[in-house]
Amino acid sequence: MTALDGLTVLDFSRFLPGTYFGWLAGDMGADVIRIEHPRELAKARAMFGSASDESAEVLRRARPTYTRNKRSLLLNPGHPQAAPVMHALVARADVLLEDYRPGVMAAMGLGYEALAAINPRLIYCSVSFAGQTGPLAGRAGHDPAALAVAGALSRLNGTPEPTLPGAQVADVLAGAHASIAVLAALQARHASGRGQHVDVAMTDAAMPLLMVALGRAEEPDRIGFPDGAWHPKGGVWRCADGEWLCTTDMEPRYWARFCEVVGRPDYAARQFDTAAHPAMRDDLATLFAAQPRAYWLGLFEAADTQAMPVLTPGEALRHPHAEARDMHVRLPTSAGTVEQIGTPFRLSDNPPVPPRPAPLPGADNAAILTELGFDVAVLDAAGVFSSQQGGDR
Repeated sequence: MTALDGLTVLDFSRFLPGTYFGWLAGDMGADVIRIEHPRELAKARAMFGSASDESAEVLRRARPTYTRNKRSLLLNPGHPQAAPVMHALVARADVLLEDYRPGVMAAMGLGYEALAAINPRLIYCSVSFAGQTGPLAGRAGHDPAALAVAGALSRLNGTPEPTLPGAQVADVLAGAHASIAVLAALQARHASGRGQHVDVAMTDAAMPLLMVALGRAEEPDRIGFPDGAWHPKGGVWRCADGEWLCTTDMEPRYWARFCEVVGRPDYAARQFDTAAHPAMRDDLATLFAAQPRAYWLGLFEAADTQAMPVLTPGEALRHPHAEARDMHVRLPTSAGTVEQIGTPFRLSDNPPVPPRPAPLPGADNAAILTELGFDVAVLDAAGVFSSQQGGDR
């Protein structure tokens, strides 16, 4: 038995923060039905281009990790004749995920109040840029903007000048917090018998990035931009072969061990001597540049210090540790194999289900609609699978 066997999730989301829980739920055995609006598919093609043929489209659809283990229902949910289908889906669903701006789902007749009237046990999760309430509710934005307004972009790269991050930090945080919140709401439903509306904002989810700085500051206003200076709490070092390594020996005993390994034992007593840090940093940079990365990693591993190679995404995915932890997924499709990230946690009694690639849009229409008791041909004739009528917001 899988951890979420019997759970049904309706996934209206389009971007990583909203799709995150559906990915994890699908991995854990839930029946995740991805509602694919033909208008949104057209927008995606306009933004990112169309695949050259069906094989290319199969691979394009399958590559994102967060699309796996979901069934695809191609449907215009705003079409008047799609309402009975939506109501039937909602009536049997446990969780609904959506990542539209506040009010868009309600304008299609799919807001929380309307759907809770159909299914009072429904957990309705809205993931948005700034949430359903507050002065910024309704504003649009993506990952860097959420980090900016959360106060995290000012500190993310550790330098006085903020830059755009190279990874989707706020997206993943929002998705992870949405997952926690949905599971909490499901647990609460066991006691109350009622579902509820879960409101997750990317701006809120990014604010925990400030917890360490806030915990060390007497006043939040005193937390400014980082000074960009090196301090003996770690570093990123370029080695003789052009490769990089990262050290994080901030605890005094690890710092002393680090100093011994690099042949600078006298630096151990100067960990908090800020005046000495610039010269120490320059000396260490020159030292690391004199030997290849493997040389240093060998020394650090033998001494049990905190040093790791700075890997590229491809290197990280194929690293022996990632392989041993099942974090590298090789997923066969009809057009070839794609590589994905594995489920990022372990349950001793309930392992993930075997991964299934995302199907082409609407590949599961016949199966899902038949399960609900609808005639696919009749719905097709009515145009509910196109974007030409209704819900075009």
